[in-house]
Amino acid sequence: MSDSTPQPLAVGLKYSRTVTVTDEMTPAHLRHEPIRVLSTPDMIRLIEQTAIQAVQPGLAAGQATVGTRVEVAHLAATPVGMTVTITVELTEIDRRRLAFRVEVRDELDAAGKGTHERFIVEGAQRLPRLQDKMDRWKAAGGKPA
Repeated sequence: MSDSTPQPLAVGLKYSRTVTVTDEMTPAHLRHEPIRVLSTPDMIRLIEQTAIQAVQPGLAAGQATVGTRVEVAHLAATPVGMTVTITVELTEIDRRRLAFRVEVRDELDAAGKGTHERFIVEGAQRLPRLQDKMDRWKAAGGKPA
């Protein structure tokens, strides 16, 4: 058996990681404040990254996941320099849909909690669909960045 064989995804899979909050993770419009804190969009980014890392070993070659839903309450401010631990738990697998319960804790408090969904996609199918959309957009007068 090869080391590259994916481990099957199963409900109950839990994965955590800890990250230090940096200035770049704070809201730009509040960076003049004396105490800067983790922004909600960056909390969501950390949750998505953690879910991706959690399931990556269970994906076949050429597969990836894309986020489709996030429902998270941002419960407490986490100042720059503190760490947050992001924990995701796979709670449901429905064909290609993966549902997670998520929790973010800083060193003192629960900072966020909620749910997140991702879909398993095949890279070989995804790129042609995106190219078709780009072509339709350009034909309608859109200008690429």
